[in-house]
Amino acid sequence: MPIYRKVTDLPFAREDVTAWLARPGALTRLFPPFAGRVVAEPDGIDVGAQARLKVFPPGRFGLGVTSAYGLARTLLPLPVPGFLAPEVAWLARHSAYEPGEVMADEAVSGPFSFWLHSREFTDATEDAGGAADPASGPASRMVDHVEYELPRLARPAEPQLESVMTAEFVRQFGFRERQLLGDLTFHRAHGRLPSQLRAEGGGDQRTPTVAVTGASGMIGTQVCALLGGAGCRVIRLVRRPARGPGEISWDPYAGELDVEALRDVDVVVNLAGHPLAGRFTVQHKRAVISSRVLGTRLLATRLAELAGDGRQRALINGSAIGFYGAAPDAQHPQSADGRLRESDPRGEGFLAEVCAAWESETRPASQAGVRVAMPRVGIVQSPSGGALQQLLPLMVAGVGGPLGSTQTQSWISLDDVAGLIAHLVLDADADGPVNAVAPEPVTAREHARTLGQVLHRPTAIPVPALGPQALLGREGSREIVQADQDVSAERAEELGYDFRHRTLETALRHMLGY
Repeated sequence: MPIYRKVTDLPFAREDVTAWLARPGALTRLFPPFAGRVVAEPDGIDVGAQARLKVFPPGRFGLGVTSAYGLARTLLPLPVPGFLAPEVAWLARHSAYEPGEVMADEAVSGPFSFWLHSREFTDATEDAGGAADPASGPASRMVDHVEYELPRLARPAEPQLESVMTAEFVRQFGFRERQLLGDLTFHRAHGRLPSQLRAEGGGDQRTPTVAVTGASGMIGTQVCALLGGAGCRVIRLVRRPARGPGEISWDPYAGELDVEALRDVDVVVNLAGHPLAGRFTVQHKRAVISSRVLGTRLLATRLAELAGDGRQRALINGSAIGFYGAAPDAQHPQSADGRLRESDPRGEGFLAEVCAAWESETRPASQAGVRVAMPRVGIVQSPSGGALQQLLPLMVAGVGGPLGSTQTQSWISLDDVAGLIAHLVLDADADGPVNAVAPEPVTAREHARTLGQVLHRPTAIPVPALGPQALLGREGSREIVQADQDVSAERAEELGYDFRHRTLETALRHMLGY
């Protein structure tokens, strides 16, 4: 029976590592976006708790076909049948849990005849390569041990498939190690590790309640998981009847949201909005702007109604760098370095109009004393959606290239946009607009070249302008694909946010596993 084993030494106390792994959201944070997606995560890891997953084919082939399917679902006018999805259902069950010592899960159903994954935890010793950073405190060692058996039909090709699976395990567990280190570092910086909370007395005053709209979206899913890992109580706002205490029902189009449902909420994170991707028809544009304006207006009004009850609340309201316009050089006074900052005025075009209206709807909350912060999100890098997902099918096939040439693209990794939003939640002094972009933007040509280097694929063939225009229309192509925006990340760093991925290459290698 094939076995994979990985030893990870961590500059964190065993208590903090194991407690984080038991918190809500850990599975979502550790599951690589190139490997699949979490459909349902249990609240804890007690024996018998189950998780439902969808797993993708391994390697570059899996990356290509799954991104192509995601692109088709996003842009085609008709629904894509679910049975065409290149993914396999996986039901996993926690089979062992000894706090601070062992946790294990086994496959109930899925692509393997047998699967058992166990983690063992010890205090790392000096001769075992213990703490890499003595200033960080005690170190721990985590040993992952995977035993699996291929389906009977696949066993004739077992030697070749075992090699494929080993390479995939290296990708996936490498991602998990980086993600675990990144999340624990984030939580330590914000005083959210279990040992820190215990030392400061813990208690309800240290456990914020955060309500999130758009919680099932690409960004919202990661924000909820990261906040859950920080020990926050996360409540999802849903546009259907609530199914328990972890949900609040609302209808922004009908103006329906019970103000009392928000009374015990400390922070509202508003990420709801109709997807931008699609042809910029009158109907599409109306859906884009109304979904953002109506939802923000309702939330800001309800929070204003609660003001004065002695509870200091906050609204973290989404926005985008589209605020500055697609061609800001022609619309803004030139700064000394030519970069766009939060103090710059809005630009021209539909997306600038959307962002300005979106942000202005927060005024009832801010005027009532609610802390309001507005992350202006750049081009999010993730194979789960957005611009990167749209590029991957051609890139993996070796026939991709740049979407444009010298236009500046202000990007941000999915982990950093989730991290910055969580930082705005936890930092009581953060308010106003904050550019959610990485410190080092790239040109369109540099983006394509870097992606090609990561995937070991050529990037000599530029994407014809007719391609994006066919999918988005002339206006959509001009405002999204051809946008030229050199946006500064200075304010995010001044607020104390420490970017995980400052360069595009490190972001792509992490998110794609190469």
